[in-house]
Amino acid sequence: MMNRLFGKPKQESNALQTLDKLNETLEMLEKKEKVLLKKAGQEVEKAKEYTRAKNKRAAIQCLKRKRLYEQQVEQLGNFQLRIHDQMIMLEGAKATTETVDALRSGASAMKAMQKATNIDDVDKTMDEINEQTENMKQIQEALATPIGAAADFDEDDLEKELEDLESEELENQLLQPATTAPLPSVPVPAGRQPARPVPQKRTAEEEELAALQAEMAL
Repeated sequence: MMNRLFGKPKQESNALQTLDKLNETLEMLEKKEKVLLKKAGQEVEKAKEYTRAKNKRAAIQCLKRKRLYEQQVEQLGNFQLRIHDQMIMLEGAKATTETVDALRSGASAMKAMQKATNIDDVDKTMDEINEQTENMKQIQEALATPIGAAADFDEDDLEKELEDLESEELENQLLQPATTAPLPSVPVPAGRQPARPVPQKRTAEEEELAALQAEMAL
């Protein structure tokens, strides 16, 4: 148990140290690559100078050194690629380990909660809830039961009396005479046309608009 408790921080510390070391190595390779590229560029400039001076042999030597620098740059690029690959794998493994640890902690917490909650206690609690619910239902039914004089009323007699009242109301509605009659239409004398609506007076803006439309029609 103690080894497991103290082993996890040590493993995490080792992973962080390894990542730091890889980062330092990567920075060192990048700096060295920049130096080699600068040297290769200088050799190209020297080759141009020797070419202008008609010194072909010296210019070729500069180009050879430039190619050697380029080979070293390519080799450093391969080293950087491997370091990047190693860092990605290490970070992925670290994330996987942390995920597994989190899941393990969750499972332990769930197990502890299940131990604290006994199935027998759950069944007992549900039985108590059901019993209380049934008792409350019985109390409500007892309170709803009529007492005194209301308890002696016959429900069938009350329904029969209600039906008689409804039948009597329906007969009164059928026997009631109609009190409203349609209004007679007012005849219009012969030769007289209905009054036409009086045109409303136009506003100044409407008159101005009408004058403008008439002017445009000319």
